[in-house]
Parts: sequence; C-alpha cells; structure tokens
Amino acid sequence: MTVDHRAAPRLVSEETSAGSRYRLAERLYWSLYRIRRVEEEVARVYPTDKIKSPVHLSIGQEALAVGVCEALEPRDVVFGTYRGHAAYLAKGGDLKAMLAELYGKATGCAGGKAGSMHLLDPEHGVMGMSAVVGTTIPHAAGYAYALKLRKPGAIAVCFLGDGASEEGVFYETLNFAALSELPLLMVVENNGFAIHTPQSARQKNTNIAERAAAFGVTASRLADDDAFGIYAATRDAVDALRLGGGPRLIEIPTYRWKEHVGPGEDFHVGYRSIEDAQSWIERDQVALTGDMLDPETRRAIHDAVDAEIGEAFLFAEASPFPADEALRENVYAN
Repeated sequence: MTVDHRAAPRLVSEETSAGSRYRLAERLYWSLYRIRRVEEEVARVYPTDKIKSPVHLSIGQEALAVGVCEALEPRDVVFGTYRGHAAYLAKGGDLKAMLAELYGKATGCAGGKAGSMHLLDPEHGVMGMSAVVGTTIPHAAGYAYALKLRKPGAIAVCFLGDGASEEGVFYETLNFAALSELPLLMVVENNGFAIHTPQSARQKNTNIAERAAAFGVTASRLADDDAFGIYAATRDAVDALRLGGGPRLIEIPTYRWKEHVGPGEDFHVGYRSIEDAQSWIERDQVALTGDMLDPETRRAIHDAVDAEIGEAFLFAEASPFPADEALRENVYAN
C-alpha cells in the first residue's frame, strides 16, 4: 500500500536514522513519477485539442521542484513560472483542478479562464504563476515581506528561469530582498535556453549565483540536478531563512526534454541537438531515484499514481465549461 507522501512528515532527524535515505527516495520518487506521468498524459492528449491552453512541459526538469518542495512545510508558499506544472504538483496543488484548468473547465483552479501558465492553489501554498517572464519575482518578494511581518518562520520560494535573470526586476528584487532581509528563496531553473537562444549568447557572465551574491544575497550554484542534492541544499537554505538569515538564491542546471512550448521534440529546429540532451536523459532523476526502490514499492507507487491520474483526467473530461455569465465575473473588484 502506498501513502500520499504530500502528507508524510518531513523530519530532519530522519536523515541520520536507519533507512532514512530509502524513505526519502520513496517520497521523492512518488512526486517525480507523478509529475512525469501527468505531463506524459498531457502530451498524449494535447493533439486532440481537448486541452484549451498552450503547455510548457517540465519533463526533464522535475527534480528541481520536487527537491525544493520536499524541504518545505505547509505554511511555506511558492511562486512559479509559466513552466509551472512541476512546482504546482510538488507543493501539493490539486491535480483535478489543474487538469480541469487545462481543459478550460469551470472546475479548474482558476475557473477555466487562466490555463496552464497561470496555475494557483493558495490552500496548498501555490500562490500563482505567470506567462510574463519575471513577473512573479516581485510578487514573491512582496509576499515574503508580509510573512516577515505577520508570520515569522514561514518562507516564500520563487522559481525563475535563466531568461528571467535578464529582467530588471530580478536585480531590483535582489537589492530589496537583501536590504529587507526577506525570508525569500529564489530558485533559478537554468535549462540553458531562453526559448531558442542559449545562455552564452545572452549573458557574458553566465554565473547567475555570482551576480546575486554581488547584491548581498547568499547564493550557491549546484553542479547538477540531482534530486537528493537539491533537497539537501534547499533544506540548508530553508533552515537559515527560518532563523532570519536573509534571502537565499540557488542556481540549478537542468535540461528540458521537450520543445519550449508544446508536447513534441524540437531537435530538428537546429538550435540544440539530441546529442546535447543525451547526458541529461541518461541521468534522468525519475529513473535513477526509482532504481533505488524495491520492485514492490515501486509498483505500488506506479499503481496509485496511475489510478489518480486516470481519475483526474476523467474529472476534467466530465466537468462543464464555464457558463456564459462567468465571462463577466472577476472583471471588477466589486
């Protein structure tokens, strides 16, 4: 029997107890596999036009959201990017509501009006995502400021891409966060490309963590996207943040397997090659983490996750579209 690891306790002391790494691997794999299978199904359904929204898939990048969110508590919040399915699900966002949103249905997390790029689930600490690059960076900082005043000990996490580090608001936020000693963790998902343009063609200094440190933000750059390494680095950052140590930034290299937007591959376009991706595919964190588990545990996770996903897609299919009058709702404040 497999438990829902979103509700599993996360105790630092577990890491020194017998079998702790196995239990951590089980939690990580449940989330990694779940995100991978959800997005594989989204990719399968997308060509049918049942999904009414563009999709930016996280396939290949799941370990970043999973490793980070495993170190968080329910009181913490996350802000994501338009490639936000992984962060939404890793933080505990409602799967049925997410899929219904992609289908444009009234039962979606935003009433079917927002689509894949604007997911939110405040009840589970998912405070929103945006199609406009960099816009959630100041949102996260503002929320972190409110947490510092009203809810000491809780933190805000902002996921951003390497492209967003070129926006002016990134540097303004670094400065403000450092001056205000905000409980803010910025996680740079550096997949090396802003759509089709490599980072080296856009930035003379490609070390984003180094740039953040110049503003007085404690920053680190990980060597790879190992899920356990991401969890450990995030846990250390979170511990410091809860003690009032000021903002942190973690830059993590990763690689998206699919095209920038959509369910297909784009190696034929010419801006990158399958050879570039091969080393990332060979060290797929979903497969490597799953290989740490015994076959029975792994099979139980597969069965439970696949059943949940099947039920969630049926829910999205059966849900109604918004009524005509919903078009005029939430347009004005009153």
